[in-house]
Amino acid sequence: QVQLLESGGGLVQAGGSLRLSCAASGRTFSYYTMGWFRQAPGKEREFVACRWSGGGTAYADSVKGRFTISRDNADNTVYLQMNSLKPEDTAVYYCAAAHMWTARRVVDYAYWGQGTQVTVSS
Repeated sequence: QVQLLESGGGLVQAGGSLRLSCAASGRTFSYYTMGWFRQAPGKEREFVACRWSGGGTAYADSVKGRFTISRDNADNTVYLQMNSLKPEDTAVYYCAAAHMWTARRVVDYAYWGQGTQVTVSS
């Protein structure tokens, strides 16, 4: 069982930056693929980025070059650094944990946080 708690969301102007954090419970954190998803009003939840235990990463095309996912296994924390934010990045951002590598689908993830709101003003 893994419990996840996101923080770091807020209101930022277009072009600005935010860093989201996700604190995880559990002794086997390092074995999970950790992912970030987002959901805008009226839209389906979509993949943003993931980082698996081997160190590899994957990103949605819409955030490549702007967002960076990292993890600190010693602190059981995963981060999402978001730069050059755009109004279309506005959404609730969710942290999730999966047993499989390179997981990009919502159904691949077994554990979810409660989400943190990110709002980017134009």
